[in-house]
Amino acid sequence: MQKRLSIRQRILVAATLFGMFFGAGNLIFPVHLGQLAGSNAVPAMIGFIITAVGIPILGVAAIGNTHSDGLQALASKVGEGYGYAFTCILYLTIGPFFAIPRCATTSFTTGIQPLLGSGASEAPALLAFSLAFFALVLFFSLRPAKITVWIGKIINPLFLVFFAVLVITALCRPGASVSAVEPDSAYRSGALFSAFIEGYGTMDAIAGLAFGIVVIDIIRGMGVTDDAAVAVDVLHSGILTGLLMAVIYVATILMGAQSRGLFDVSPNGGVALAQISGHYLGTAGSIVLAVTVTCACLKTSIGLVTSCADAFSRMFPRGLTYKAWAMLFTAFSFGISNFGLSKIIEYSLPVLMFLYPLAITLILLALFGKLFDHDRVVYRCVTAFTGFSALFDLIKTLPAGVQSSLHLEGLVRLAENTLPWFRLNLGWVAPAAIGFALGMLMRTIRKRSGNV
Repeated sequence: MQKRLSIRQRILVAATLFGMFFGAGNLIFPVHLGQLAGSNAVPAMIGFIITAVGIPILGVAAIGNTHSDGLQALASKVGEGYGYAFTCILYLTIGPFFAIPRCATTSFTTGIQPLLGSGASEAPALLAFSLAFFALVLFFSLRPAKITVWIGKIINPLFLVFFAVLVITALCRPGASVSAVEPDSAYRSGALFSAFIEGYGTMDAIAGLAFGIVVIDIIRGMGVTDDAAVAVDVLHSGILTGLLMAVIYVATILMGAQSRGLFDVSPNGGVALAQISGHYLGTAGSIVLAVTVTCACLKTSIGLVTSCADAFSRMFPRGLTYKAWAMLFTAFSFGISNFGLSKIIEYSLPVLMFLYPLAITLILLALFGKLFDHDRVVYRCVTAFTGFSALFDLIKTLPAGVQSSLHLEGLVRLAENTLPWFRLNLGWVAPAAIGFALGMLMRTIRKRSGNV
């Protein structure tokens, strides 16, 4: 009889997966979403949870379901070159390009900036803070064992307790009724679809593809060796993680919506979280928030630098060493972090608008691949059609100044007139369906000709 995880072991795996998922984006996006959605918070919750909980868990499950040795092996079902390219782009996105710098700027915006006072100059303060932050990141990335365990067992639970106190206090003493808060223009109609895209910002769906092999290795280390049993345990542990994250998101979105009775819509979720904490818990609360958020983001950054450096040293064994990759990624992240949180979010969105459709279709193909025996022609057709149409989503979400300087407005109008649901930021869905139909047709023709 094949060994299966006990309930206690599943909870332990779920807690580990939660710790990997829960980072800077999970703090700042739901509270800001609540401020934007206002009285339309419920459909916004549904859209956000689909992309910030459902798809990430399916991503972890996809790695388990296909018995892949990681993201590169899964993406290589499209083609070996695509496997390398997609894996590199994904790791750079959840690493030095956006997610790691965002950890530093979230820590500064949420914890440090409110303590400096209105007269302080932001740029020099951010430079000094990020320099210290990434010095610690590099130090512990080169020797990560003790700090990740210590912060994971002490700081993360401390943060969750403090965050629970903040959320419960805010929900019990609301600044305004959710039903009385006027939604932002983007959320007056189609709140579900706007929040669906907002969930991209957590980067959890693409992170789930990277984390899948880690979870599988943990489960196998607990004695589960059968691939089918591993896949089931991955899914069950993922569901537990998803339920916890969904509860936190619902409470945080409500907190953000209710805060509109106290504050205007903030420029980003880091500012909103700092304002809410300062209002309900005072200076002492702001200090505790600063310490816990900084430590939590520090742990996440160490984990991301470690993961990215390890992935690249494995993919390119004749290239740089692990230490050299870690130093390069840390230095690059330091430079990006000094653009500030709002700029990082602004420029990450176009990249995510391109990557997410490719990640979603790859996950779905992996989960339902038995229907077509994971035929490469189906993977390639879906990916080609999805990637081409997703380029228009990337162009659409570029900053207005970039669009204007590159004269891209015409391409956006063309996409609006030709791609169904493009205005809902889902212009890739119909082309992906066409690609699947074409791939299945080509597979059928090959089978009839005896080539499959």
